[in-house]
Amino acid sequence: MKLKLKFKKIAICASQKNNQIDEIAKQCCEVLKSLDVIVYVNDNLSSVVNSTKSKVVNDKTLKQADLMVVIGGDGSILGFARRFGSLGIPLLGINLGNLGFLADIAPENLTSILTDIAYGKFKKDKRFFLEASINSEKRPYIALNEIVIHSGKVAQLIEYEVFIDEVFVYRQRADGLIINSPTGSTAYSLSGGGPIIHPDVKAITLLPMFPHSLSTSPLLVKDTSNIEIVMIGSKNKATLSMDSHNSLSLKKGDSILIQKTSYDLTLIHPRDHNFFSACRNKLGWSSAIT
Repeated sequence: MKLKLKFKKIAICASQKNNQIDEIAKQCCEVLKSLDVIVYVNDNLSSVVNSTKSKVVNDKTLKQADLMVVIGGDGSILGFARRFGSLGIPLLGINLGNLGFLADIAPENLTSILTDIAYGKFKKDKRFFLEASINSEKRPYIALNEIVIHSGKVAQLIEYEVFIDEVFVYRQRADGLIINSPTGSTAYSLSGGGPIIHPDVKAITLLPMFPHSLSTSPLLVKDTSNIEIVMIGSKNKATLSMDSHNSLSLKKGDSILIQKTSYDLTLIHPRDHNFFSACRNKLGWSSAIT
């Protein structure tokens, strides 16, 4: 009995250009073409078109893909997740970075894993986005990992008040505040001493950055919470950033509303994917002390 393809149109994408990425993209195209999959590539992979008979397409056509394969590290996944994953297109990551929690397929395992996934042998992983709006503006900005309010300078404090579901929580002076999803718990928040959160846990973390207090701890709230940050300091400027992108200036009196979006990102993983195994391998858990 012939197996039925799960994905008929697959886009191969990269945010950078180099020989290693081209070679992997070429291999992806050859594997998928052999399965009679329609293959699109983005403009950064134009050099593989002639040898693989693939087609460079624009963003409008990329949006028609049933699956998007992203070659690169987690930074690349973040960019394509905001642009295409937020539209409902599943993403599969081939990891070329040093510490990838989103892009988890090693290039040496590509052929067998990509074939399995094309035929529907994979795990689905749902992740929620965070969105932020300033002063009730209608167009929110989205992030997969974290939304950060910070001073933008070393050792410079900003002052703000935090409300959860319209309930006052605290007033604080700090270098900044990281508001992250479980996906972001292994990113910037981790470097700041925040907790690692399993992706299935429906929570949002608030992690102050170098707070001017001796009693401040990370705070976890339910993922349906409405988080409001009100800027009250007048001396120093502050900046709002989403996944280190879309940096916006904040001023005294600005109100930032942060909540999860109504849509999710779907990540595709090999069937043997395991979050705790990824933590062991990438964070050095269980490593011998020498």
